[in-house]
Amino acid sequence: MTKFLIIRFSSIGDIVLTTPVVRCLKQQYPDAEVHYVTKKSYKTLLENNPYIDKVFTLEKSLNDLVNQLKSEEYDYVIDLHNNLRTRIIKFRLMLNSSLSFGEGLRVRFFSFDKLNFQKWILVKLKKDIMPKVHIVDRYMKTVEALGVKNDNKGLDYFIPEKDDLPLEWLPEAFQHKYAVYAIGGQHETKKMPLNKMVELCRTIKLPLVLIGGKEDTVISEQLSVISNGSPIFDACGKMNLNQSASIIQKAEVVYTHDTGMMHVAAALKKKVISIWGNTVPEFGMYPYQTSFEIIENKNLQCRPCSKIGYDKCPAGHFKCMNELKF
Repeated sequence: MTKFLIIRFSSIGDIVLTTPVVRCLKQQYPDAEVHYVTKKSYKTLLENNPYIDKVFTLEKSLNDLVNQLKSEEYDYVIDLHNNLRTRIIKFRLMLNSSLSFGEGLRVRFFSFDKLNFQKWILVKLKKDIMPKVHIVDRYMKTVEALGVKNDNKGLDYFIPEKDDLPLEWLPEAFQHKYAVYAIGGQHETKKMPLNKMVELCRTIKLPLVLIGGKEDTVISEQLSVISNGSPIFDACGKMNLNQSASIIQKAEVVYTHDTGMMHVAAALKKKVISIWGNTVPEFGMYPYQTSFEIIENKNLQCRPCSKIGYDKCPAGHFKCMNELKF
């Protein structure tokens, strides 16, 4: 039996963006086993995916993980992360293969091109030489040599039945139509400041559900008392990731910063209003194969200031968010 291993350690959005590779690989090699390795905290994103046969997780010891992977004797390893730890894993699996099969390597390796030089040029010199290709299509190019083709069915997100929240979970006013605002973000410069969040919320005419983690509750509690003519329900910190996805699945539209929930919403084929601060869509991670609009301030010489984000605006003015128009 042919065995594939896909590696992507983090994070929510990046893992969701790899799901077309998983699906196309499994459907186009139906007799193969597809395994996936990620961090323990992201296992929930993968364990309900019917195209994945086994999920391995990095917990405390990389050595323990590698020893588990060695026993599987993979035919193909597809590295969609391509960092130091994944290179260590590939080297040790290659070494194990060469020791086990003296006539040559059994395992073949495919690694994602992160285009770090092109990203550096865009961030530092503000010159865009990035290919006009979504990152999903770049992930798919990683397996092109295997004859795997993009089926163009978009991203996948599978919500287990136990986490599929009924509409009755929400107040009665929300049980016909509502919008979702994912207020969180891994970095502060990817999130609007509170005053801009308030301004956005006042423009939304549908009942609005706020979603986010426990770390977002200080902000969500302040937003939930806004008087804007439509009710606001604060669900931050009250749901797990799959339950948040369930709330998104039933929404009319999803407002979100450049975060993982933007890609969850795209996987669920929702209309997405994506809000961009220090990062830019030109990095290739805008909503994939779903209806979307982009809100950004394109009149700045300092954007993008990072390919990821910062704890605070390095220039001190945060105009990329403070001057947004809704």
